[in-house]
Amino acid sequence: MTAFVHQTVLLDEAVVSVLGARDGVYVDATFGRGGHTRHLLAQLDADARVIGFDKDPQAIAAGQLLAAEDARFSIVHESFADILDVMTAMGLAGSVNGVLADLGVSSPQLDDAERGFSFMNDGPLDMRMDVTRGQSAAEWIAGVDETELARVLFEFGEERHSRRIARAIVRGRAESPITRTKQLADIVAEAHPAWEKHKHPATRAFQAIRIFINNELGDIERFLCDALRVLRPQGRLAVISFHSLEDRLVKQYFQKEAKGDDFPPGLPITVDMLKPRLKIIGKAIDPSAEEVSANPRSRSARLRVAEKIAEAA
Repeated sequence: MTAFVHQTVLLDEAVVSVLGARDGVYVDATFGRGGHTRHLLAQLDADARVIGFDKDPQAIAAGQLLAAEDARFSIVHESFADILDVMTAMGLAGSVNGVLADLGVSSPQLDDAERGFSFMNDGPLDMRMDVTRGQSAAEWIAGVDETELARVLFEFGEERHSRRIARAIVRGRAESPITRTKQLADIVAEAHPAWEKHKHPATRAFQAIRIFINNELGDIERFLCDALRVLRPQGRLAVISFHSLEDRLVKQYFQKEAKGDDFPPGLPITVDMLKPRLKIIGKAIDPSAEEVSANPRSRSARLRVAEKIAEAA
């Protein structure tokens, strides 16, 4: 296995934001290569417990090594969207002190051409975070109709030229199956009429297909709801996002739960009747200039933190 240098984003800020009782129970919902988990474990007592989640088999292998080193840690090969089911089975739902999620693709996934996430290095067009399950990007592109492809490019990649690019991809696959990342990147680049400065023309298309293949936004929505349910009162939820679609979901969910129940306008409602379930902690946190300089991939990261209100069910 190729060795990658992975720099954990917003390391101190994220861990400090979820840290409560030093003998408590914590969840790293996106274990990756364990940067946040290791830093969290270093702050905790011998009786503490940390559970990691990841869909990526390579991340699971890294987690198993850490579990062998530190008995306080265990790793689960599941999506963070399954957090409630897993924690309920463990008897820990409603008793977790902190949940941390670092959304998006990790550096090792991007840098490994064989995973098919990157348009910069040629490799199999896969894009699955869990290569043991589901449909690869190549398989999906081979059968998707042009209208649906354009919808995915526009909705998940915010690609303004989605129809033109979808048409080019469908035309390209008719000539030859699209099975490599470079094939797809070249088709998109040739079809794209407006290249953005300092951005590869296939950036948005690759993002869109990856998000769709892995059901990333659907998983985030389910995770946010269920993470609240696994937390204990005054437990913290910290989420790092990397693009506007992710951050918008997190921001809107936090705002909705901090506001509480909806009532028809005009009713005489008191604050205690709204039953808010979360309290937003501070403003969104961006990486420092020093971190961005040391790790350019961190530049779009944003950390949002909320706390479960004690009265929540």
